[in-house]
Amino acid sequence: MLGWAVTFLIIALVAAIFGFGGIAGAAVDIAKLIFFVAIVLFAISAVIGLLRGRSPTI
Repeated sequence: MLGWAVTFLIIALVAAIFGFGGIAGAAVDIAKLIFFVAIVLFAISAVIGLLRGRSPTI
């Protein structure tokens, strides 16, 4: 998911270099959204992992 955020960030940078402000702005917004969704999912996964604990291996 972070790979997608980086991809949209690169698209935004390239679009900004070539002067496509609208496309660059949209790509930055998409990159921000995907980044924050990834952070939230990571935090939820970390909390659930801590609450579940590890099962003992035999």
